[in-house]
Amino acid sequence: MSARRKPEDPTAEFFGGLAERDRDPLLQKADGTVRFDLKDGNRVERWLLSLENGEVSVSRANADADCLVRADKALFDEIASGKANATAAVLRGAVTIDGEMELMVLLQRVFPGPPARRARSRNGRRPA
Repeated sequence: MSARRKPEDPTAEFFGGLAERDRDPLLQKADGTVRFDLKDGNRVERWLLSLENGEVSVSRANADADCLVRADKALFDEIASGKANATAAVLRGAVTIDGEMELMVLLQRVFPGPPARRARSRNGRRPA
């Protein structure tokens, strides 16, 4: 049996990827700050995004923000990896948003989509 790699942190990868982008056209109308408070057991992991005309900066600051997003860290890992949809999570109350909701609506554009569908059989149908 081969040694397994420790799974990566989808949330850290998501925010790291945002920080590495140049100006993002999907966020060109977004101006403001969004703080994510992600509960992981007894601790809260914080991420602060500053958005200005498509430019994104990311920090771990515990600062006031125009929009505050609260979620369970495990759920946000699923959102950050495309396994869960942020809008659906908000609608069912698993993610709460306080403040300028339009910032989160704009930010939803940069979350990854669902993983590619499973391989299809030769006739184009999924195996049972």
